[in-house]
Amino acid sequence: MKVLVIGSGGREHSLVQKLNGSKRVKKVFAAPGNGGMENEATCVPIKETEIGDLVRFAKEEQITWTIVGPEVPLLAGIVNAFQEAGLKVFGPTQEAALIEGSKDFAKAFMKKYSIPTADYQTFTKVEEAKAYIREKGAPIVIKADGLAAGKGVIVALQEEEALRAVENMLVDNQFGDAGSKVVVEEFLDGKEFSLMAFVNGEHVYPLTPARDHKRAFDGDKGPNTGGMGAFAPIPDLDPSQVQLAIERILKPAAKGLVQEGRSFTGILYAGLIETAEGPKVIEFNARLGDPETQVVLPLLENDIIQVVEDVTAKKDPKLTWTEGFCLGTVVAAQGYPGAYEKGKPIPKLDTVDTNCFVVHAGTTKDGEQLVSNGGRVLLIGSVAASLEESQRDNQRLLQCFGTSKDFFYRTDIGFPK
Repeated sequence: MKVLVIGSGGREHSLVQKLNGSKRVKKVFAAPGNGGMENEATCVPIKETEIGDLVRFAKEEQITWTIVGPEVPLLAGIVNAFQEAGLKVFGPTQEAALIEGSKDFAKAFMKKYSIPTADYQTFTKVEEAKAYIREKGAPIVIKADGLAAGKGVIVALQEEEALRAVENMLVDNQFGDAGSKVVVEEFLDGKEFSLMAFVNGEHVYPLTPARDHKRAFDGDKGPNTGGMGAFAPIPDLDPSQVQLAIERILKPAAKGLVQEGRSFTGILYAGLIETAEGPKVIEFNARLGDPETQVVLPLLENDIIQVVEDVTAKKDPKLTWTEGFCLGTVVAAQGYPGAYEKGKPIPKLDTVDTNCFVVHAGTTKDGEQLVSNGGRVLLIGSVAASLEESQRDNQRLLQCFGTSKDFFYRTDIGFPK
């Protein structure tokens, strides 16, 4: 069969790599893909938001399955459009994807269905938001209601930082329409973990949990990013916490979306935090996490297309997992998550004598030279018997970036100092 992956980042490259391991897949396309995918997929110069063109391409090329990676096309209704055209597509409809598209909707939804999460209030007027912040004090969390490319969440450790954040969003229009409404919520202290699941209606099939590191620098210091690395599974996560999350969070969320007339098919992502009362939801996403996907899929033994077909048919895919661990370290452009330059040459990465694999995120081709084209440039990953061994494998390959002034990476993924 022919499979089309929508998107251009690391999550999508990881999907391409997994699809290439399927004996049932003859050809993989990526739209638009990136420079590092070109040896593993046929990249198609159609943007992920050009939905009409993507539908036409899928029809003309007789694509068997389309898998949607990023959130923006999901919220734009790409799955609805493919379904209306009679095409097989894996991902939630626009209506179901609202669980990621609106923080206010997600919080109200969780309250309605008794899904554990932080206390909150939603505001459109800056003075009301500021009054609430002064009443509650810091630390406190400020979230833009809509999609803000991973930059719309401020964990304010000081009250002044929180007041400035709501001013930036509601008055200065920092995130445009995405920040015209803000959610101000209780700060939860604890260890975070990500739990993704294949979902179809009320049927929920969890993946192995992962943990990512959001802060830019070693020791979990510096600004929040989209994720500087991740690992799976999580040795210090009690299996009872995972089971609680499945029973109290994932299953009720899937059932609630059905009851709301927004039945969900695809990957439901729960960003969770361990608390004294059990796991609570930080956020829901309507797709695979990034960079968690890059360390979870290499551990999945199943044929990914068979899983997609089983889940679509509401059949248990019986997920099985490789023993051991996968750890991935992100190489980012100097300056990320702030301003950074593109077009920086990427050193040649030779994985022949290592246990490592490379996932490309923000890369493109300048002639035959791979160059940077985003903030998170690529991820170096390794599957090994222990996290320590996986990290050592990564560090050996990462040394080629050691003296570069154009890139940086954390040296402590999995073991923050």
